[in-house]
Amino acid sequence: MRLSSRVCGLSLRHPVMNGSGLLGSTSQQVRIMCSWGLAAIVTKTITRYPRVMNKPPNILYLSDLGAVINSMGLPNPGATHIHELVQEAKSCGVPVIVSVGGRSLEEYLEVSSIAEEAGASAVELNLSCPTTSGYGLNSLPDLQAVYEVVRDVSSTVRLPIIAKLGIDFRNSLIHMVGKALEGGARAVTLINSVKVVSIDPEKLSYSLSSSNMGYSGAPILYIGLRAVHDTYREYKAEIIGCGGIRYWGDIASYVLAGARAVQLVTSLMTVRSPREHVSNLLKELENWLERKGFSTLEEAVGFIHKQ
Repeated sequence: MRLSSRVCGLSLRHPVMNGSGLLGSTSQQVRIMCSWGLAAIVTKTITRYPRVMNKPPNILYLSDLGAVINSMGLPNPGATHIHELVQEAKSCGVPVIVSVGGRSLEEYLEVSSIAEEAGASAVELNLSCPTTSGYGLNSLPDLQAVYEVVRDVSSTVRLPIIAKLGIDFRNSLIHMVGKALEGGARAVTLINSVKVVSIDPEKLSYSLSSSNMGYSGAPILYIGLRAVHDTYREYKAEIIGCGGIRYWGDIASYVLAGARAVQLVTSLMTVRSPREHVSNLLKELENWLERKGFSTLEEAVGFIHKQ
C-alpha cells in the first residue's frame, strides 16, 4: 500500500488518474479508461446541454515538443448522460469524479446536483476553460464570483468539491485558489491547459478554427509544478497536480511539491499503450519511494518544503 493516497476524502490505491479532456463522454470510453489501471476516473467536462466539437481544424499535435494545442470547445453529451457514465465507472470499482462546466452559477449547481444524484464520488468544478468562451473564468466577472460558485455548490451538494483552476492572465492563481478554498473546496486541481494562440503566417489566419486554444503536454510541466509548489506553501491545501506529466519523475516532483494525486491527459493521448504506460509509471514511482526511504506516498507529499 506504499502508493495509496487520499484526497478530498477519496481513498486511492495509487495517485494516478486521468484528467478531464481525454475521454469520458460515453460509457464505452469510461470502460476503456478503467482498463488502464487508473486510481479514479474523471469524466469529460459536462455541461447542462450537449455541446458539439468546434469545426476542424481543432487540434494541433506538436510531436517534437510532446505537446498539443486544441480548440475542441468542451464537446460533451450533456447532463442527462451523467448517470450512465457514473454507473460504468463505479462498476469498475474506482471512484468517479464528474467534471462540471458552466456559464452561470445556476448551471454549475444544476449539473453538480445531477452528478450527486447519479452517485458520483466527487465533483470537479472546471473553473478554467481556455478553449471555450463564456465558460468558467471566461464567464465569471471576478475572484469573488469564484468564491460564490464554490460556496453555493459546496453548500448544496453533499459531495467533496474540487476546484480546477489554471493560469489566468487577469487574476493571480494563488488568489483564485484562496477564494476557492474559502468557498468550501476540499481540494484543487492545478493546472488546466494554458490559454495560448497559434497563428499561421502563410494563411494569415489562426492555425485552428477558433482563437480560444489550450496548450498542454510536456512544456507546461514546470508551470504546473510552480502552481502546486506555491499553492501548497501558501495554504497546505489538498492538491491534484496536472500538467506536462510524462515520466515517473514528473509525478515524484509533483508529490514533493505538494500534490496528493496527479492527472494525466496528453501523455495518455500519445502513448501506444496507456495501460502499460500507467503500470510503468507506478512501478518506477514505487521504486523511487523505496530508494528514498519513504514508507508511504503520504510521507513524500510536500517534502520539498521541509528542506
